Amino acid sequence: MYANRITNSTNKIKAAWDIVKAETNRIHRPSANRYQNSPNALNNYFLSIANKIICDTRQKNSKDSKTYESPTHYLTNLFHKPFPHIQFNNTTTNEINKIIKSLNLKKSSGYEEISTKIMKISAPFISSPLNYICNESLLSGIFPTQLKYAIIKPVYKNGDRDNISNYRPISLLTAFSKVFERIIYDRLLQHIETNNILIEEKFGFRTSSSTDKGFL
Repeated sequence: MYANRITNSTNKIKAAWDIVKAETNRIHRPSANRYQNSPNALNNYFLSIANKIICDTRQKNSKDSKTYESPTHYLTNLFHKPFPHIQFNNTTTNEINKIIKSLNLKKSSGYEEISTKIMKISAPFISSPLNYICNESLLSGIFPTQLKYAIIKPVYKNGDRDNISNYRPISLLTAFSKVFERIIYDRLLQHIETNNILIEEKFGFRTSSSTDKGFL
């Protein structure tokens, strides 16, 4: 039964963990808490986190001003020759279709209520107009404002459910924004790797690379 559930799941790792949690009674049951009817409290808290980190960082840097060097200072000293300007080559309907095909199959959606599942089904009909819009974005250097909107949902982590710090925000982005992001990501990565901007020890968000590589 469990083998079939994992095999038929689109996310096998999540399915396996769900089974483990169910068997070990580690599934968190929903319970009433004072934040369920107070979205503004959660929203204000999530918004305050970034400002707190910025303030704490500035205070720390001011105390360590004698030894602190900004990233700009580091890059200026490390690279003596200017890099070529990045060129955002136009995308194609073929690239659009490949990106849509590579997206994880999900039923969840952003505010536009279009899931990746719907996008995959509609790919033959939307790839051409989407290709035009993406190229206009690359040409103008403007990311569509509507694609920046996200639905923020609080997800309980652990501990006291009435403690607001025990929740973390999950952003449900639009399916179309994922296509735009992938197009820009591929071009930025190519530019960075071609000009050897990243050091070999940089593993995060890079394909065929992991922290294990540095210890082999």
